Amino acid sequence: MSVSPAPLFRGALFAALATLSLSSYAQRLPQSVHPEHYRLTLAPNLKDATFTGSEKIDVLLDQPSDSITLNSAEIKFQSVTTELNGKEVKADVTEDAAKEQATFNFNRTLPAGRLTLTIAYTGILNDQLRGFYLSKTAKRNYAVTQFEATDARRAFPSFDEPAFKATFDVTLIVDKGDTAISNTNIVSDTPGPVIGEHAIRFATTPKMSTYLVAFLVGDFQCTSGSSDGTPIRACATPDKVQYTKFALSAAEFVLHYYDTYFGIKYPMPKLDMIALPDFEAGAMENFGAITYRETDLLTDEKTASLGAKKTVGIVVAHEMAHQWFGDMVTMQWWNNLWLNEGFATWMENRPVAAWHPEWNIPEDVATDLNNTLNLDAQHTTRTIRAEANTPDEINEMFDGITYGKAGAMLLMVENYEGEETFRKGVHNYLSAHMYGNATAEDFWNAQTEVSHKPIDKIMESFVAEPGEPILHFENPQPGSVSASQQRFYLSPSMKAQGAQAWAVPVCFKADANGADCEVFSVAEGSIKTPQAPFLFANARGKGYYRSSYSEDVYTKLVAHVEDGLTPEERISLLGDQWAQVRADKASVASFLQLASAVKSDDSSAVVETALTSVGSISNQIADTQEERQALAAWVRTNFKPALDRLGAPSAADSPEKRELRATLFRSVGNIGKDPDVIAEAKIISARYLADQSSVDATLAQPALSIAAANGDSAFFDQLQTIAETSPNPELQERALNLLAAFQDPALERRAFAYTISGKVRNQDSPYLLVAMLRGPQTRELAWQLIQQNWDQVSAQVTKWSGATVVSGTSSFCSAERRDEIIDFYSTHKVHAAERALSRAKDQMNDCIELRASQGPKLKQWIAGQ
Repeated sequence: MSVSPAPLFRGALFAALATLSLSSYAQRLPQSVHPEHYRLTLAPNLKDATFTGSEKIDVLLDQPSDSITLNSAEIKFQSVTTELNGKEVKADVTEDAAKEQATFNFNRTLPAGRLTLTIAYTGILNDQLRGFYLSKTAKRNYAVTQFEATDARRAFPSFDEPAFKATFDVTLIVDKGDTAISNTNIVSDTPGPVIGEHAIRFATTPKMSTYLVAFLVGDFQCTSGSSDGTPIRACATPDKVQYTKFALSAAEFVLHYYDTYFGIKYPMPKLDMIALPDFEAGAMENFGAITYRETDLLTDEKTASLGAKKTVGIVVAHEMAHQWFGDMVTMQWWNNLWLNEGFATWMENRPVAAWHPEWNIPEDVATDLNNTLNLDAQHTTRTIRAEANTPDEINEMFDGITYGKAGAMLLMVENYEGEETFRKGVHNYLSAHMYGNATAEDFWNAQTEVSHKPIDKIMESFVAEPGEPILHFENPQPGSVSASQQRFYLSPSMKAQGAQAWAVPVCFKADANGADCEVFSVAEGSIKTPQAPFLFANARGKGYYRSSYSEDVYTKLVAHVEDGLTPEERISLLGDQWAQVRADKASVASFLQLASAVKSDDSSAVVETALTSVGSISNQIADTQEERQALAAWVRTNFKPALDRLGAPSAADSPEKRELRATLFRSVGNIGKDPDVIAEAKIISARYLADQSSVDATLAQPALSIAAANGDSAFFDQLQTIAETSPNPELQERALNLLAAFQDPALERRAFAYTISGKVRNQDSPYLLVAMLRGPQTRELAWQLIQQNWDQVSAQVTKWSGATVVSGTSSFCSAERRDEIIDFYSTHKVHAAERALSRAKDQMNDCIELRASQGPKLKQWIAGQ
């Protein structure tokens, strides 16, 4: 599943685990009953938002029992029976809503062995974007599903845990004019059972977990293709089916790539990808029937920005990777969710990089790695593998640690093992657990066996230890360097507690492409180094650690930053130095010097890494208008010439040149406040909105954001109209999000009122609120409005997205606002948001510290300019 991650705090997690109540663990089902096969028939009523269901579950009892407990939520039971010795036996149903369980009491002993449960029930098509729910367009309703992690139980009573794999036969009874999609192919479509309906029956699935079941009902239309003999469809509502072709071509390439990479053919008879109008996640890897938020699947290839194409390609590749890693082989329990999501995060980049090498995907991977290291170095983090038993605890596992850190760890391990050796380990792991469940140990033992390297020690240390190491290098000698490691925190007030050491595969740059890797697993010691003109300890930029160097080593390294390091390595170096500034181990002046050294870099990702941190200096360290103006002037002086050298967009421009122009344009306009760029942004925006094909869409994106930040009511009206009427998902979403960028207080009030009016889908409204909270010029008014209109705000978010709004407060940088936010949420509780609030508090404290430690140094630097 693709989601917007949020980190957790391991200290708080350990405290919670220390007092974990038996009732928390009791939400797990008994392990003595095992489902083998489900026969499901569901009839949704799209008008009344209800459905009826009939179900037969073939189960195996390990021992005699007079009752069977399974999962159920928001289900009304009509009858529950089984058959013993040819006679029907009815059950009384006892429900425990808090545990989301139902117990069938048969009032007699059921013998060990196989029996069939027959269940008749009704349910609701809810509006919470989970379970079996309504998805709406202006013309009609759709019935769709989202079951991960614990919501299949809202559609059918089930053993809703990943290890309880079974096969499924699904039949959907739908209106005559509608169709249905499920995990497998349609095997029959017959009229009835009443006039005006038809029953669509699907082929039996392979063994799979309940959270991977899917069924979707409506008038979906599809574009069809195939790859390696597998039929592939990309589907959408009828008005948007024309935007499915790009995703279909991506899927065709990716499926063949994965068939080859895994050495195991795609395991389902067909692959459907379906864009849903209302969908809270980015996408969901239902076995054979992947569902998507519209903007993660649909795009107009002729007018789409490069970023939009990358997003579609990456999300398609992520969800398709799950068909093997997660669907065919599934983690035993949610504490190892990283086996699914970390792997898919790592894997998603490989086929897209092969499909479009000109997109320079490895540089984007390096940027993501840098961002994940920043996330993991905060107070609020956790181990990759963490305890999770309740639905709330399980849903909190879908965060930047499970996705980003786990994916980055796999990238590092592959870099150390070698690509082909790592691939063999993946193949062996999948082959050994096909259609079953597995643990972290199963995966790293497979890699250890095939590589004959200590992969188990490396991976276990990164899975079990919270946070990340920083490696200090000094006193280089021919053939070796002194090294030490400790836990790294971005906050200078946080100190490593006790001895904490990782088994780190440190890779030193040997030549242009080569690397010498050594595993460093002690607190202090010496590491062998290759003969090289300078010392760089993260060759290829794939290590999950921060590096720091003695001054003489660092000075030599900076001198070679452009001619001696790859773009990925430059991103790593920039990230390490900015992290040192935040930890008060380096001065803001040293980072600005390094940023200036890459001002003419050809890589947009390198320049963006540098300028993103410069933006943080402006927003977080500078505390006067004069200081921000001085930084703006520095940006114009250093980066405007590079923008000018690129010239006007041309059809002959490479993707890299287009992205570099957009990056420079955005920063010179937003941070540099360049009046010429602002004026040009308004012109480009007007042309683009009039005709998307008339302007390079990659440049149009930053132009629109600059124009909105400096926009008037007429421009606001234009964007709002587009957000409400455009059939193009990318343009529609972009216009909607831009409403949060207007800095005129009157327009910000309009944007806020619109966001909570009910006219904005609740999949989108939380992110508009967060955008306002994070804007340096909009956050104060946004926070006031949220407090004043809390009832409307809370009504507009779903059970899980409320925590997203809480996380948006992390951008404040004063003790006064911090205390006010904590006090407000202490009396205005948000579901499953305790850790989001804790993280926001820590980030506000980090900003306060950063301003206090680096503010005087920034003043000194400005005085010397």
